[in-house]
Amino acid sequence: MTLSIQFLTMITMVLSGFYLGIIHDTYRRFASYWESKIVFSYLLEICFWLTQTIIIFYVLFRVNGGEIRLYIFAACLLGFAMYQVFAANVYKKLLEFAIGIITKIYRFFERMVQALIISPVKWVIMLLLMIILWIIRFIGSVLLITLKILFTPIIWLLRLTYRLLPKKLQQFLHKIAGFYSTMKNIVIRYKTFIGKYMKFKRR
Repeated sequence: MTLSIQFLTMITMVLSGFYLGIIHDTYRRFASYWESKIVFSYLLEICFWLTQTIIIFYVLFRVNGGEIRLYIFAACLLGFAMYQVFAANVYKKLLEFAIGIITKIYRFFERMVQALIISPVKWVIMLLLMIILWIIRFIGSVLLITLKILFTPIIWLLRLTYRLLPKKLQQFLHKIAGFYSTMKNIVIRYKTFIGKYMKFKRR
């Protein structure tokens, strides 16, 4: 390598070390969000350092063709140390300030979307549901009234017919109705018993 390339390589590696300090502090700022997930945290750590190594090596390759010398590591460490001494505190404050601004902007747009889109849509859906339920109730009431109007004369006619029947026939029909009611109660009890028995068997 020529002297100019060596000098450019050193300057580039110092800046790369400075960059590494910035990106490292940025990563550490957000790493607290996934520290509880140990496996995921280790995977991200490995991916982070592999990515930074590839980036720095690519920069080195563009400057001197990828030749690695001892002073390259020293220059990179020098840039990292310069960042820690002169810029770390300032950058961390700027990072927190930027995060605060981005968070406020995100919350503002979130509230705007909530107020202008989500809340009106929910209100419209609730209104439509209320209208549909009212229509269903109205139709049910109309059908019930219609059935009453239709079946009331029939019921009156059946009652009148029943009263005109002979006493013995009335008693016979009464017994049939009682028998039907008894059989219905027996079937209901049997179904209840079978249901309880099946639940007991499952346990």
